[in-house]
Amino acid sequence: MSEQNTAGDIAHIDFDDNRLAAALSGSHDAHLAILEDLLNVRIDPRGNRFAVSGDAGARDRAVAALDKLYERLKRGEPVAAEDVRAAAKTAETARTQAAAPPRSIKTPKRLIAARSPNQAAYLEALNQHDLTFGIGPAGTGKTYLAVAHAVGLLLNGAVERIILSRPALEAGERIGFLPGDMKEKVDPFLRPLYDALHDMMHADYVERRIAAGDIEIAPIAFMRGRTLARAAVILDEAQNATPEQMKMFLTRLGEGAHMAVTGDPSQTDLPLGQQSGLSDALGVLTGVEGVAVTRFTASDVVRHPLVSRIIGAYDKRDQRTGGDGHE
Repeated sequence: MSEQNTAGDIAHIDFDDNRLAAALSGSHDAHLAILEDLLNVRIDPRGNRFAVSGDAGARDRAVAALDKLYERLKRGEPVAAEDVRAAAKTAETARTQAAAPPRSIKTPKRLIAARSPNQAAYLEALNQHDLTFGIGPAGTGKTYLAVAHAVGLLLNGAVERIILSRPALEAGERIGFLPGDMKEKVDPFLRPLYDALHDMMHADYVERRIAAGDIEIAPIAFMRGRTLARAAVILDEAQNATPEQMKMFLTRLGEGAHMAVTGDPSQTDLPLGQQSGLSDALGVLTGVEGVAVTRFTASDVVRHPLVSRIIGAYDKRDQRTGGDGHE
């Protein structure tokens, strides 16, 4: 519970738990320093009372961010630097707005919650639709949240297995030219999916479920001729699938299945002139009932803050050059 009062150019916000107020400030007030930098305010903590100074709009945004982070701490969720940055991004919403807390997914190793409005909309879409597209740049959480949703469905008994897939094509390399057996050839391409699973579930549990066939990680080519029923199915890096592969994959959807397709149409590794199956599917399936599309932007990036600025710089360059990367 927090209370706010404003006197002149300073807003005071009081929190009822000194321990949580200290966690809100961060080590050596590092969290407050992030908010000060991003929102152009000054925040002076005095016990459980924080004094926020700056212009009226900036003060309101800072108070809203502090409130949001404090509510997160009250729910037992940790607050890290990236959470503080995310709260600053979404602080335009009114502090008194009556809204449900961000949807979260509890996994054995961590509680995963939306860190931006688009992430919250994406989780809601995954929950409400049988086929959901997550479109946008790297670092926006589109694949990670899809895997978290799939893990939640498996652990809750809503599905019987998880199937994670990617096109085995990256940076112009084809698996036939790589050394080793088939597993050794494709595992490097699928490693980000393994990493996401291991971030949410203990390694021995993941390996047992893989051995039992409850979790399958395979290239898209392995999906041909199958019907994927009662499964949470994810196609990652879908911009590298051809239109034929995409149609094949989407039509594998079986009874009781939930499918998520993630990718960034601007980052395809397909040969020059080859249409991306992701772009093709987004055009074909517009308006189809049961299909949801969430589009992320650089503002949704939850990695290092420099990543968002890098993406923005490249986007500006592409707008100047028509997207071909040349002046």
